[in-house]
Amino acid sequence: MSHLRRFVVLVCCAADLATLAGCAAMDSPGSGRAAEPPAYRVGDRWVYRAQDGWFRLFTNWDETHTISAVNADGVTERVTLKGPTLDVTRSELWPAPGKVKVGAVYEHETRRFATPLDRFRFPLAPGATWSQFVDNVDEANRTSGQINYYLRAQGWETVSTPAGTFDAIVLHVLIWLDDETFWRYPTQCNYTIWYAPAVRGVVREEKRASYQEKGGDMDNSARIPTQNTVLELVSFTPGA
Repeated sequence: MSHLRRFVVLVCCAADLATLAGCAAMDSPGSGRAAEPPAYRVGDRWVYRAQDGWFRLFTNWDETHTISAVNADGVTERVTLKGPTLDVTRSELWPAPGKVKVGAVYEHETRRFATPLDRFRFPLAPGATWSQFVDNVDEANRTSGQINYYLRAQGWETVSTPAGTFDAIVLHVLIWLDDETFWRYPTQCNYTIWYAPAVRGVVREEKRASYQEKGGDMDNSARIPTQNTVLELVSFTPGA
């Protein structure tokens, strides 16, 4: 078992059992309808309003996701981020709906996965859970490693966004990144995602991430926050 895998087991058992227990209490396993695999079309476009930061130190941007190709290789999505301090363009490749061969999991990085990451497993039903260890290469940092991705699907909620009100299935995601160093443990991400079949995608995300420094008591050591993002759908335009 790798060092990262041992760390994940320890953290999950020691720090997140209460969180996962709370998630489990929200909805009984397997109850409710399932979200079926979306049929993407070239030209499908989702525009989001995003904000990250704390107190008055916020970064704001508009984020646009557009399906640019659907072919034998899968689905290609073009992602652009525009804001006062952001100007990023990247692409994702999905061999099938919910599976990511090339894409981001944390911020705006581009990762290439040795085996596809199961971002979503369709049909996506309340009570569904999975944990996946995936080898990957982070192109921006020119590093390779292994991440752990854990998802639990909860029940359905009605969520309001600038684009309207949607019936969405709530997904709780824990991710352990591969950025451990000699002085700090890996970044741990704790995300909540609202996925709405009506728009074939995500309508809201709340993303929190942090890490702990080494050399202290893991039970009492303060976590260093690195991400505090809210992303909301502003508009969805279906393709042809």
